[in-house]
Amino acid sequence: MTGLKLSNWCLAGILPVSSGRIVPEVLAGLTLAAIAIPEVMGYTKIAGTPVITGLYTLLLPMALFSLFGSSRHLVVGADSATAAILATSIAGMAATGSAHYLALAGFLALMVGVLLIAASVARIGFMADFLSRTVLTGFLTGVGIQVALHSLSGMTGITLPHADGLESIAQLLPLLSSANLTATIIALGVLVIIFGLKFISKTIPGAIVALALATIASRYLDLKSGLSVVGSVPHGLPDLSLPKVDWSLSLIWQLGPTALAMLMVILAQSAATARAYAAKYEENLDESTDLRALGLANLGAGLTGTFVVNGSPTKSQMVESAGGRSQLSMLVTSAVVLLVLLFFTGLLADLPEAALSALVFTIGVDLIDLKGLRQIYRTRRPEFWVSMATIIVVVAAGVGPGIVLAIMMSLIVHTRHGYRPVNLLLTSDAAGIWHARPLKSLAFAASGVMIYRFTHSMYYANADRMAVEIRKLTTQRNEGLRYFCVDISCVDDVDFTALQTLKTLREELAEKNVELLFAHMLDDPGAHSRLQLVEAFGEKKVLATIEEVLTYTQSSVGKSGQGSASS
Repeated sequence: MTGLKLSNWCLAGILPVSSGRIVPEVLAGLTLAAIAIPEVMGYTKIAGTPVITGLYTLLLPMALFSLFGSSRHLVVGADSATAAILATSIAGMAATGSAHYLALAGFLALMVGVLLIAASVARIGFMADFLSRTVLTGFLTGVGIQVALHSLSGMTGITLPHADGLESIAQLLPLLSSANLTATIIALGVLVIIFGLKFISKTIPGAIVALALATIASRYLDLKSGLSVVGSVPHGLPDLSLPKVDWSLSLIWQLGPTALAMLMVILAQSAATARAYAAKYEENLDESTDLRALGLANLGAGLTGTFVVNGSPTKSQMVESAGGRSQLSMLVTSAVVLLVLLFFTGLLADLPEAALSALVFTIGVDLIDLKGLRQIYRTRRPEFWVSMATIIVVVAAGVGPGIVLAIMMSLIVHTRHGYRPVNLLLTSDAAGIWHARPLKSLAFAASGVMIYRFTHSMYYANADRMAVEIRKLTTQRNEGLRYFCVDISCVDDVDFTALQTLKTLREELAEKNVELLFAHMLDDPGAHSRLQLVEAFGEKKVLATIEEVLTYTQSSVGKSGQGSASS
């Protein structure tokens, strides 16, 4: 009973746990550590922060989500998309990798944490649905291309000022003749090992094998004299403190758009991943609890000197493949990272920077979702071009403008679906079964009665379309028309603009001696949309069912039957 009460506010992603599950969870946690430790070190190259900060994302932030989240499968840590957004947003505010740069990254993590907690309180996790899969695929593919292109300079040992995408290539090409041959060979070797081992088996931690071999070569072949290496890495636990920045409204205002962009990416990636696994294993999921836990994880990141963390679809899949079925696996990973921080950071000193850059290149390649793009192209050609537009903007203009475009495109795609609903006319056959007919049929439902089904919520974006369709129907088929009924079975809300449009249409139809009625095919007198229309037009004009409409009109029009257009 105590465990049940405890899981109401923490450990929901861990409890219950049986003794038979402990060994598989520990093995999954060790597997994740072997894969995630080198990967998060690579993310620091994207974010522009010291290598040690990648390990910090797997310590307190991962542990906080494991303890306070409801998802049993979502893995939280450093992420390439948010790391790329971070780098592009604060690169012009401080020197990359400097103490001030790191402080700004921590401050941004605190801002994102507060926004996530606010989102959990306001229960606005549904905002994740507004970043469509189509646009998210394009955005992450663009980020992958950006990351891969940006890593080329490190792989060749060429130092460049901060640049994004095509700009980095333009700066790199004239300098290729001065590439560091040793760095290039090591980078290519790392790529061969990672991709080769992945081809053999995806369960082999190719990244850690490749980085270990590169470190051994650097140390024992005495390559450090002509090769950039990670150098001394501090050991021990991170300091728990507030970022040393100018805490002012101007800084919050300056970083606000970046924090909001990160919020949207975190909402979309984390929510989608958590939902997928909860559905697969038929588990309960509380999105507000997960948002709060993600907020706590980012507060932990900001207080321990690292950058924004996010739910990772790839790491979540890795843990599941390794047999992990709860957040206990992630606590094991955090424990392994703790041991590395306390005793083994010295092993990282001789790690070549070119090897890390090569790892970053593989991360970028993994983000390029050609399979997803092909599927979108075959299924929805217009949405494919939306994805391509997002990719082009991310690669050409950077991740910041790309996420703004992604959000705008998602909202446009969403609005487009509601702006152009496919509306219908209803008719019945001799057996009394209702059928949908296209608007061009001008079909009557009964003598003098036309029933028009609107197939979306009525709001400002589609109100004019509705008015145009109703005017066209009542003008072209005005002879003999006495009642025009709007079927609101598919309408769950009517906003102010749509309501005013309907009132105007009522007056226009009255001038044509046509009475405007409403009906609800689903026989739900308590429906919200029906109550809205009752308040505006009166109880007598808003009928519970279409059958009631026919009964209402029968006394004045005559026996109900099929109109000539439907006969």
